[in-house]
Amino acid sequence: MTLTRLTLASAICLSLGLAACSQEGAPTSAPAAEATAPTVAQPTTDAVQANPFFSASALPLETPDFRLIREELYLPAIEEGMKRQLAEIRAIADSSEPATVANTLDAMEKSGDLLIRVTQVFMNLVGTDSNEALRKIQSEVAPKMAAHQDAILLDPALFARVKALYEGRATAGHDPETLRLVEVTYQRFVQAGAELSEADKATVRKLNEEQASLTTAFQQALLKQTEASAIVVDDVAQLDGLSEAAIAAAAEAAKAAGHEGKWLLRLTNTTRQPVLTSLRNRALRQRVWEASANRGLSDGDGDTRAIVLRLAKLRAERARLLGYPNHAAYTLTTQMAAAPKAAMGMLDELAPAALANARKEAEQIQAAIRADGQDFELAPWDWEFYAEKVRAKNYDFDPEAVKPYFELNRVLTDGVFHSLERFYGIKFRERTDLPVYHPDVRVFDVIDADDKPIGLFYADYFARPSKRGGAWMSAFRSQSQLLNQKPVIINVMNIPKPVEGQPALMSFDEVTTMFHEVGHGVHGLFSQVRYPSLSGTAVSRDYVEFPSQFNEDWNKDPEILARYARHYQTGEAIPQDLLAKMLKASSFNQGFDTLEYVAAALVDLEWHMLSADAQVDDVVAFEQAALEKHGILYAPVPPRYRSPFFAHVFAGGYSSGYYAYMWAEVLAADAFAHVQQQGGLNSEVGARFRKEILSRGNSQDPMEMYTAWRGQKPDPAHLLRRRGLTVGSTD
Repeated sequence: MTLTRLTLASAICLSLGLAACSQEGAPTSAPAAEATAPTVAQPTTDAVQANPFFSASALPLETPDFRLIREELYLPAIEEGMKRQLAEIRAIADSSEPATVANTLDAMEKSGDLLIRVTQVFMNLVGTDSNEALRKIQSEVAPKMAAHQDAILLDPALFARVKALYEGRATAGHDPETLRLVEVTYQRFVQAGAELSEADKATVRKLNEEQASLTTAFQQALLKQTEASAIVVDDVAQLDGLSEAAIAAAAEAAKAAGHEGKWLLRLTNTTRQPVLTSLRNRALRQRVWEASANRGLSDGDGDTRAIVLRLAKLRAERARLLGYPNHAAYTLTTQMAAAPKAAMGMLDELAPAALANARKEAEQIQAAIRADGQDFELAPWDWEFYAEKVRAKNYDFDPEAVKPYFELNRVLTDGVFHSLERFYGIKFRERTDLPVYHPDVRVFDVIDADDKPIGLFYADYFARPSKRGGAWMSAFRSQSQLLNQKPVIINVMNIPKPVEGQPALMSFDEVTTMFHEVGHGVHGLFSQVRYPSLSGTAVSRDYVEFPSQFNEDWNKDPEILARYARHYQTGEAIPQDLLAKMLKASSFNQGFDTLEYVAAALVDLEWHMLSADAQVDDVVAFEQAALEKHGILYAPVPPRYRSPFFAHVFAGGYSSGYYAYMWAEVLAADAFAHVQQQGGLNSEVGARFRKEILSRGNSQDPMEMYTAWRGQKPDPAHLLRRRGLTVGSTD
């Protein structure tokens, strides 16, 4: 997540990262900034001196000094930060000087230093190491931050200056990046409602305030229910199929949760759960799947259905007020897709092939069930277990057999880092002198080929109850030449932590995820732009996943594999026949993978294509109807995320934007194919990709940027080959 001066409210409401996320904002009426400013007392000198957020960190690159940060320090710093920024904005808006880039846009980009400093730490820790105290603060400040953002973006005097710069941009002689800033800033103001009447602005504020509170409530309810839905197992025999290490980790997790002598299976974000590939006990598989799939549907605090319905309504109402037919049309205006029709068209084109492939996979799986001496019909909780049996039979491959060759530290250093060293000429040097927010976190200096520092990289890879599920990239500081800032980037995953003394062995999917998230990381690290609002991953949602998905494919590069795929005990390289089986077997189940993704993306779009007048009162029925409409209601393959726990769109920045992963994958597959044609893993090719793609952030239109580097628009055929699909095929 790249946090800018104009996206603070979104960030504090979301507090999750997710590669790079943006979105909603805040409150009542009143004309200008001071009218919606929080009422806070001026902090005393002692309070300022005691609070580390009130001054820049003395550590390298001003990275946070977690030795000094305490929970009670966040709220005073956030409130004072809002107050200071509104004073800075007021001075800009009330200036009697004609608007210039220097006295308006540069000044806006420089505003909010304290607020940025504290929220970038706070939002990261809410996602990675949360507790009740932090969640309470989040709930309190979310609507205040929404109000704060609206106070800026709906200020008529400030907008008048931004508009003057926009209208005079053609003859101002701006350099390309400055011109981009002018256009992007103007667009943000207009989309926020800057051209509305004062009465309508007041309505927008109320809608934003409620949305901010609801997205926070959704996130917190989901975190609590995911933890509460963890499966307690009384009999270790039920865990048959899991490795000894996994069973030991489950026992340790149970002990930590107060279930001494039992075993605990924690849930991850998606509908399917990793343990379903291994558990032989069908009843336990069903328990795990149902606990996962039914999150948000139980009565009480964990029921998110009312939040989903209300958020969909609020977003539609705001879109109508701003002149759009629905929220999707409003959101996609600033994306590469430009309109819901384009995004939905891409998904609908893929759906038939995905469904056809999934049905063929289901036939093979049902045959495996029969061969296992069972007579039950395939259910969702059976798919992954028996898919592995099909994979083992057809490809003679056992996923567990490769895990000893994917030890976490080796994958990170000899795989991920080495690929970046080869492609970009950079180096990673671990340092242990910097304080971290949790003992599991590691910190690395990122050094350029000329030995100059690029930034800092934090790696937080192990799961824990205080961390939300999933994997993401975020930042403690974003790069900016204007602010003389180098990036401080964080990567987060949820790999089960082994018991003391045991290695952390990864699945190949987890290896791929690590390469993916570091792809986001270098997008932030390599940023070389002037303005923080255009830095790194501050790009459109359907472009931000391109660099990360591009980076995934280096995990299969023969040179890279030879270095990191080594047995954790012997150091021996993974046998070539086993490697070949793994790579070949990875093409299986692509129908399932694609269908569950497409289903979730289409459900997201259907929710956000509702008009403000639409009447929906049943979340589950609406979701089912959406799947039926697109011809992909297929019981064995439910959406990757069901609506009641679809955090991407109801607590994150992907509302009407979950399609972005597939859209960006078209670019990624095309780009990787092009790089291979140009010579593959060498620093000359990497230098050009870094300079022309990764360094430019949002300083240029993304498609223009891509085609300038590529020499043509992306060819979707590379995506189909990547996934082993042929659109419209029934083969």
